[in-house]
Amino acid sequence: MDDPYKTLGVSKTASQEEIRKAYRKLAKELHPDANPGDKAAEERFKNVSAAFNLLSDSDKRAEYDAAARAGLGSQYASGGMGGMGGGRHQRSPFNFRQGRQSGRGFDDIGDIFSDLFTDFGAAGAQQSHQPRRKGEDLRQSLVLDFMQAAEGGKHRVVLPGGRSVDVAVPPGASEGQVLRLRGQGHPSATGGAQGDALVEIRIREHKYFSREGDNVMLDLPITLKEAAMGAKVRIPTIDGDVDVRIPPGSNSGGLLRLRGKGFASAKGARGDQIIRLMISLPERDQALQEFLEAWSPADGHDPRKGLKS
Repeated sequence: MDDPYKTLGVSKTASQEEIRKAYRKLAKELHPDANPGDKAAEERFKNVSAAFNLLSDSDKRAEYDAAARAGLGSQYASGGMGGMGGGRHQRSPFNFRQGRQSGRGFDDIGDIFSDLFTDFGAAGAQQSHQPRRKGEDLRQSLVLDFMQAAEGGKHRVVLPGGRSVDVAVPPGASEGQVLRLRGQGHPSATGGAQGDALVEIRIREHKYFSREGDNVMLDLPITLKEAAMGAKVRIPTIDGDVDVRIPPGSNSGGLLRLRGKGFASAKGARGDQIIRLMISLPERDQALQEFLEAWSPADGHDPRKGLKS
């Protein structure tokens, strides 16, 4: 074994708590349950365990330090001096449950591994009693156009790490909706099921459509004549253009409803398209101006009558 201080990444003056923390961190990273089939990680795990086994015993640590000062540290660490005097300090680095070291070491090295067993599903006899935890979920966003959200279909998304997957977006997808891709997340460190990928839907604004629930909203500009006389006009919907009839005497803010022309709902039915009429006057129309100068509402009509106190 190499210098145990270097193996654990601590200074030669490190306290027992510092040694304990360094060992705990490395043991979790290198534990065989977290690195199945990785021989290099397994060998490092053994070296880290042996280094901790040496430095956690105040007597063995003192003997090692003395040997190191005499230039014999490597022989001691590999067991050369550990066997002297009848092998008083020779112990296996994997004897995880050890008794109190007369107040000089750690009360129970097994306390550290009780934490590791929790993280890695236990080892040896305890493994069958620990649950295999599912891997962590991944999170990503998928940005759609308004019409793509209405239509649904397959869309490709790049997950963290660069892996691409196809996402089946249901028709009528809504802002903030989360689609779960099972088994596309992080692998489990304990041999459990792989995590999921959670894809959140984001929808770009449309230039003239908006959405309220499953209804599609449209502000429709109309002329003064269309409002006064009524007319048939062609308008857009998410299914394509259709003709609608504007009733005579319509006002700005009046609503028309096209049933079944909205977004698909979770129950399969579709919302409606709501059309709000907006009278639009031309910037300069001399004929209209001359007409209105000579015109006055019949019967003294006052559009603000309801606003009077």
